[in-house]
Amino acid sequence: MGVGKLLVSSRNLGDPHFARTVVLLVDYDEKGVLGLVLNRRTDVPLSRVLNLKAAKDRSDPVYLGGPVEPSAVFALFQSSAKIQKAENIFGGVYLISDKDLFEQTILAQSDPGIFHVYLGYAGWTQDQLRTEVQLGAWFVFPADTTTVFHSDPDSLWLEMVQKTELQSAKTEPFAEISHPVESFDPSQLPSQYLAQFIVQ
Repeated sequence: MGVGKLLVSSRNLGDPHFARTVVLLVDYDEKGVLGLVLNRRTDVPLSRVLNLKAAKDRSDPVYLGGPVEPSAVFALFQSSAKIQKAENIFGGVYLISDKDLFEQTILAQSDPGIFHVYLGYAGWTQDQLRTEVQLGAWFVFPADTTTVFHSDPDSLWLEMVQKTELQSAKTEPFAEISHPVESFDPSQLPSQYLAQFIVQ
């Protein structure tokens, strides 16, 4: 488990923040684990959320990245070239949290199919997430660009969980996890993850 892995919630995961979600892990170290929920697309356009001149005409929707720090803004962007000030998550997929880089990327008229913006994130301690996985709350997959930038995010969870169930040789009961982010302390995250430039 680590950066670039996908978490797919089991059918019995009870926390409404994470029921029927697919999460990409974008940070994994001793300070904690950070992930972005990939399949909670909103009807709110970038132009209404980002306080950036470059975003004023952008109609592509933002995503709810998770329940922690909803003022934190991130983007996932696919690029064949290395991006300065961005973190490579896997392959050609990069995490953007720097304000100037956000503006540059939007000014370049990035294709919404390979550029998704997220508000907030999911957070755990390493031990907490490992325990949830051991209890069967999450299935773990390697990430791929097709999943991260899925053309129909509303169908992504069902597609992934059905694939998992088909591959399973046997069925085991899953424990219900009620509060997976309760013990996570967002103050432990590096400051670059707390970028605040949302329209107030």
